[in-house]
Amino acid sequence: MENIVAIKSYKFALKIISLYKVLAFEQKEVVLSKQLLRSGTAVGALVIEAEHAQSKSDFLNKMNVALKEINETEYWLMLLKDSSFISKKEFDSIYTDCVELIKILASIVKTAKTSLQK
Repeated sequence: MENIVAIKSYKFALKIISLYKVLAFEQKEVVLSKQLLRSGTAVGALVIEAEHAQSKSDFLNKMNVALKEINETEYWLMLLKDSSFISKKEFDSIYTDCVELIKILASIVKTAKTSLQK
């Protein structure tokens, strides 16, 4: 993997998995943590799929879905923090990465849309 967004989304998924383990097994919180696990790991899978997209529109679609998944992940992280399932310190350690991925994916989607319109 040399693709920077693929690398960052993979590392992010590993952090999500670690957080999920704490939430599900130590705190016995299963509903929100499964939502977080699903959306937080889907981002990287979609980025990898996009690397082998069949067309520019297929690439845009996969990256757009990845952007939706990272936005959903941000929602679950905020909800977990605001409901006191995770501390501010735990939240801050992963939230920065989440925001960075949102910015990167939003930029990729914007560029891909512009490219398709030409």
